[in-house]
Amino acid sequence: MPPSPVTGLHHVTAISGPAQQNVDFYNGLLGLRFVKKTVNFDDPGTYHLYYADGDARPGSFLTFFPWADSIPGRIGPGQATVTAYAVPVGAVDMWLARFADEGIDFGSPAERFGQRVLSFRAPDGLALELIEAPAASGGWENGPIPLNAALGAFHSVTLCTFDPDVTARLLTEVMGYDETGQDGGRLRFENAATERAAVVDLVCPPGIDRGRMGTGTVHHVAFRVPDDEAQVEARALLLDAGLQPTPVIDRQYFHSIYFREPGGVLFEIATDPPGFALDEPADRLGHDLKLPPQHEPLRPQIEQRLAPLTIPRPDG
Repeated sequence: MPPSPVTGLHHVTAISGPAQQNVDFYNGLLGLRFVKKTVNFDDPGTYHLYYADGDARPGSFLTFFPWADSIPGRIGPGQATVTAYAVPVGAVDMWLARFADEGIDFGSPAERFGQRVLSFRAPDGLALELIEAPAASGGWENGPIPLNAALGAFHSVTLCTFDPDVTARLLTEVMGYDETGQDGGRLRFENAATERAAVVDLVCPPGIDRGRMGTGTVHHVAFRVPDDEAQVEARALLLDAGLQPTPVIDRQYFHSIYFREPGGVLFEIATDPPGFALDEPADRLGHDLKLPPQHEPLRPQIEQRLAPLTIPRPDG
């Protein structure tokens, strides 16, 4: 099989609670840059909120559908169970103090693959981690967190699947990952084509209940390709492997294909371009509600349905 054009993680999309609570936590407390306020293109009465590193680069995008009336989800098999950010070495101590001051639910620091890990939960229950990594970079200079502790790109996502062996083969034989180690029951896979957002971990403890989509769970994980041509190549590889990716879908800021991997997790492959500066200046990302052309005629109705949002730190 030809080599995969996938170059690591592109974004993670999750389901959250109320939109303002989401902004206050990710932009205000975690200090991620708020880079886009738009709507779910398939459900324009719902926000789609995007956070990123200081330069809004792929590999750092954490996005949310804030469904305030959604029932709580359950994290388990068939999902990405944890989303982890890389932080500079020594940063965990600052975050321990910050989380304690803010009443955030967090665990004791642990060591994994020789790196210090801090696990915590968002207010809606989403499982997150901060992992100290020597190469961590990309923090937001204008944000509330000093650069020596700021979140930049993802470190990794953790998957729990119904068929880990088949998921592992997909990662290594079709999507360009190498199995690079094991720590306890956790298998690590890394993409050598990138130095950031390169890691996928696979672990699923026995006896846990099947995952259920809802507030506090990951909706899908997206992987990067550099351009449209590479996406066509990736789609062909998936078809050759017997999978059923969607046709290419225009998501305004990138182009996407989706497929359900054999272990149950919804995957996306997204292009790096066009990027978030497509419809507003790079130094004003996230200021205004941006709608795709098909929904622009409905702007008055859409704006009436969406709750007002206050962005604590909108400027890049």
